[in-house]
Amino acid sequence: MINSKKMLAFGAVAALGFAACGSDDDSGDETETTEVATTEAAEEEAEAASDGALTAVGLTYDIGGRGDQSFNDSAAAGIERAVADLGIKANELVPNEDGSNRAELLQLQADEAELVIGVGFLFADDTVAAAGNNPDTLFAVVDDAMLDFEAEGGPAPRCENCVGLTFAEEQGSFLVGAAAALKSETGVIGFIGGVSGFGLIEKFEAGYQAGAQAVNPDIVIESQYITAAPDFDGFFAPDRAKEIALTMYDDGADIVYHAAGGSGAGVFEAAKEFSEANGSKVWGIGVDSDQYNTVDAAVQEYVLTSMLKRVDNAVYEITKAANDGAAEVGNVVYDLSTDGVGYSTSGGYLDDIVDQLEEFKAQIQDGTITVPTEPS
Repeated sequence: MINSKKMLAFGAVAALGFAACGSDDDSGDETETTEVATTEAAEEEAEAASDGALTAVGLTYDIGGRGDQSFNDSAAAGIERAVADLGIKANELVPNEDGSNRAELLQLQADEAELVIGVGFLFADDTVAAAGNNPDTLFAVVDDAMLDFEAEGGPAPRCENCVGLTFAEEQGSFLVGAAAALKSETGVIGFIGGVSGFGLIEKFEAGYQAGAQAVNPDIVIESQYITAAPDFDGFFAPDRAKEIALTMYDDGADIVYHAAGGSGAGVFEAAKEFSEANGSKVWGIGVDSDQYNTVDAAVQEYVLTSMLKRVDNAVYEITKAANDGAAEVGNVVYDLSTDGVGYSTSGGYLDDIVDQLEEFKAQIQDGTITVPTEPS
């Protein structure tokens, strides 16, 4: 049960945004907070108090915040829906460039909100500490199960007021891998991962490989990661992603799937540049959001499809559950059966193969196909 807290003077507007960054000195002890303007309509919506347990939700983004056309933007869509449907307020914070103030931001959110959501697994450890200091606040972390897998008797919650929101990324990636193989004219496709070495992005690669090989066992799949953990800059390096993608296209790949967050914009730029220079169409595959609808119009025609990772649904549903008093600690997994992952059809480029993809989807859901979580 979450005790109700009264909002302080952060402002009485829906989707109130705060961009937090470190101070200019080397100490990093101070945090500057900047209010983001909201529309009059949003202000009016916020005037209606929630009938449930929540008055406010604190959504803390991964580095970069809104505008990544991917992971953070999907979370933003979820909180916007919650604000509109539930009549709650939302406080949005963004870590500084190195993420060193995550713990500080979580506490700021807990001071003002009954539910605090960290967008990204890098919030996990700080969330455990914040949850212990704020037992009447519910915490949720996207992309971390928030379970102790070494606990006696099996996995157990890392804290009594924490929820993990995870996804079967391998299942959605299987479907876009199958799409790539069905659409490839060269028999060579590519995969670009943002950061290797911590187990998450490898799930995308594994599913992509399996889906492509289910269509064409002889297909050639080139894979490359931008950085290796603990260097997470690979999620924020579109220039490097573009360079890698151009090399893959030069080597014969005609479709490249990225699981690289904000770096993915470089893949679509590479597809456009290569196609225009060589007179042969190549494609990029997006991730998280439907990137056909988020990229610049100039590269839109090069987005074959996107692997949808419904962070928006996860953010909305944990908010609604908390508001209804129905949230439970532990891990919630979003997969094909819950519309937690999937693929987009915007642009109509997959219209001729949707039936085949839906057949694969049904086979995954009924257990005929078990999708691996580690690359072969």
